[in-house]
Amino acid sequence: MMPGYPLVVVILWFMIRNLYIHTCRNPLFQETLGLKPHVLVLNKMDLADLKEQQKIIQHLEGEGLKNVVFTNCLQDENVKQIIPTVTGLVGSSCRYHRGESLEYCAMVIGIPNVGKSSLINALRRQHLRKGKATRVGGEPGITRAVMSRIQVCERPLMFLLDTPGVLAPRIESVEMGLKLALCGTVLDHLVGEETLADYLLYTLNRHQLFGYVRHYGLGGACDDIASVLKQVAVRLGKTQKVKVLTGTGDVNVIQPNYPAAARDFLQTFRRGLLGPVMLDRDVLQRSPVAEP
Repeated sequence: MMPGYPLVVVILWFMIRNLYIHTCRNPLFQETLGLKPHVLVLNKMDLADLKEQQKIIQHLEGEGLKNVVFTNCLQDENVKQIIPTVTGLVGSSCRYHRGESLEYCAMVIGIPNVGKSSLINALRRQHLRKGKATRVGGEPGITRAVMSRIQVCERPLMFLLDTPGVLAPRIESVEMGLKLALCGTVLDHLVGEETLADYLLYTLNRHQLFGYVRHYGLGGACDDIASVLKQVAVRLGKTQKVKVLTGTGDVNVIQPNYPAAARDFLQTFRRGLLGPVMLDRDVLQRSPVAEP
């Protein structure tokens, strides 16, 4: 490998958090990779419904993506598979046997809020017994610039570059945009928390996933988001005083805080407390490789 060569392996990082066989894919990534070996890491597997994991792998292989690793970086699950996979790909590629340098330099790329920084920190815990090297957070935009190289392994000597999340330049449909927003790739207020909560409720009911009924102690499943948020607000004590103008003057009344209830509904979903969900299940069912 040439000394100072800036990029040996691209780790192509997509999120399986609740969806993401299809929705989070950026078509420009594949063009940019060219001949560079790459690994597809599907993170946050603990939040996804992986009953059809083999079909997911078949779906991806049908698109030419064979080096796939499912991970949960918070619990370091399957993280140890990544570096051997990377070194194996580099070792089998004659393109990178060009010099005497024995170090590897990789770049982590993907959409916002998928856990790119968490991957780097997890690799350092596993291989160097070191603490955090990059900031992490539950919302997009934590990483704002390409950082300097961060060592993640001693043998082999490997460095990673953390990068800001990059969405596809064009989102194909409103539904795809809502799926991305549900998983926190854009700030909630840009879409609207109640709008997102409405789409989440529609999706859960559509797939007969009624974990929200049990979690909030509701009387049963319901398609009316206003009714659900009202019950959530009352149960959590999220109410607010509102001044109402009547014929006899102003009157203060207590009303449910719908935005606060919607916020709790979304956060509960993102923490996995409503059960495992695969938002891209319909995509998997339509895929020709997914047929039994």
